[in-house]
Amino acid sequence: MQLGIRLHDVNANEAESEQTLEARAAKAHAEGFTCVHLALSKCIKGVDFDYAALTEGLAAYIRRVFHEQELDVAVLGCYLNLAHPDREKLNAFQSRYFGSLRVASLAGIGMVGTETGAPNAAYKLDANTHGSEALRTFMWNLEPVLECAERCGTTLAIEPVWNHIVYNADRALEVIRGMESPSLRIIFDPVNLLCMENADDRERVFGDAMEKLCDYIAMVHLKDFVRTDGRLVSVAAGTGEMDYTGILRFLKARKPFIQASLENTTNENAVRSREFLENLYQKI
Repeated sequence: MQLGIRLHDVNANEAESEQTLEARAAKAHAEGFTCVHLALSKCIKGVDFDYAALTEGLAAYIRRVFHEQELDVAVLGCYLNLAHPDREKLNAFQSRYFGSLRVASLAGIGMVGTETGAPNAAYKLDANTHGSEALRTFMWNLEPVLECAERCGTTLAIEPVWNHIVYNADRALEVIRGMESPSLRIIFDPVNLLCMENADDRERVFGDAMEKLCDYIAMVHLKDFVRTDGRLVSVAAGTGEMDYTGILRFLKARKPFIQASLENTTNENAVRSREFLENLYQKI
């Protein structure tokens, strides 16, 4: 397992001079991480990363910055709503996916990552989000993005999230089998499969996902959760209710060199979180 970090969590509360891409990358390297999850709009201020801005020069810049710090960019985040009901906005979102896939291919980035949205402009769970019509809409709008991924020779990885259209392992399998694309993979974020109703049954939820999605999991997100005011709140790995033993055992046996990025860390706990997971991984 190769542990990384979500880059916009690095130096998040520091001075603006410490929030440049170069400064964040240097800090991630200094803290012992080997890869990053890169969300451009959250790491480079004042730029609208629309299709026009996603250029070959940007790809070269990204490649150079992370090569200098001996870091891989495991995933380029493009978390836009592919079930948005407004056609104009949807077209703009698809264009950003096209540009992101091209940049990922040119920069040597492992994949473009995305969640699966909701059938409303607010990108919120509603009565229709888990329905069959929302799934059909998402898959229809996903198709040209996957065609672009195939042309670019790169990977698009979807992340199942309870509040979104693809909310469990069965739903993810339905998309994988329905799209029949060699470029479609899965980002496995265990905590994102949870809600208040299934949190106490989480080992079954995780086991079901690992069994059914094993062949398609290309990357992992690792975080923890606590229950606050009747909802799940994401926190850094090792600071909440999670037991990672089963997940890390699965990764060690079936995905030994997979890249796994920490999420919801702070400047104060990122290194502790990495060390906690590394120590546990060595013991199992």
